[in-house]
Amino acid sequence: MSGDGPLILVIDDEPPILRLLRTSLSAQRYRVAEAETAAEGERRVRAERPDAVILDLGLPDADGLELINRLRAFSKVPIIVLSSRGDERGKIEALDRGADDYVTKPFGMGELVARIRAALRHRIHDEGGEPVFESGDLRVDLVHRVVRVRCAEVKLSPKEYDILRLLVVHAGKVLTHRMIMQEVWGAAGDVQYLRIYIRQLRQASARPAAPGAHHHRNRRGLPLAPAGLSDRTVPASGSAPAGGSGTDRCRGIRNHDHSAIRAWRRDEWKADVSGP
Repeated sequence: MSGDGPLILVIDDEPPILRLLRTSLSAQRYRVAEAETAAEGERRVRAERPDAVILDLGLPDADGLELINRLRAFSKVPIIVLSSRGDERGKIEALDRGADDYVTKPFGMGELVARIRAALRHRIHDEGGEPVFESGDLRVDLVHRVVRVRCAEVKLSPKEYDILRLLVVHAGKVLTHRMIMQEVWGAAGDVQYLRIYIRQLRQASARPAAPGAHHHRNRRGLPLAPAGLSDRTVPASGSAPAGGSGTDRCRGIRNHDHSAIRAWRRDEWKADVSGP
């Protein structure tokens, strides 16, 4: 895996397909993980929590339809079936079992990438969020996994981004330590470990302000919303390149009211961490 974009898990046992998807998706700033069996695919979904799964139905150790059932028992990850089975009945069964989309081989990469973007947007909407979130100086493109502070891109580790994404999607809600640990790591753990990541997020966000800008700060010193500006969410452009939509606040668009993400106070984060 390489890059810092959304993680796509490809479950397919055909080396030419794996090479094609690895090369093409990496060029689009996606991270790519691979599995050649249903068992390995299920293990990697549990361990790595990918943003989307591309699944071939003809796997050597199990039928892909059965794997859809197994994945849906514990995960809502978007599943895009990529299969040579083109009969209508097979498509209906895959979709009924929980697949989000179905692409028939041979396929065009442009169409597949567009379907991945659509699946990621739908997942965000299902979770109650918006494709692009803005709060003061913070802008998070949830489709392309791009974070900006005062219009400058901020590089985060995968776990740092996963925590930030969770807070953004649930902006205005209270999240417990246990809920965040469960969502990000898949199990309860040491809360101090979570606090370390939150501190790293604060540090990553602490960039110099533009001349003349005034920011509210919390007691730990992280810049919050600039004075006089309110928070907002804006729809992402499906055709925008990775790194942002076509127009945004960084190009002079005025902010509109939206419930704030006040996620950075030490003990009472809003979309935040509250108790165990």
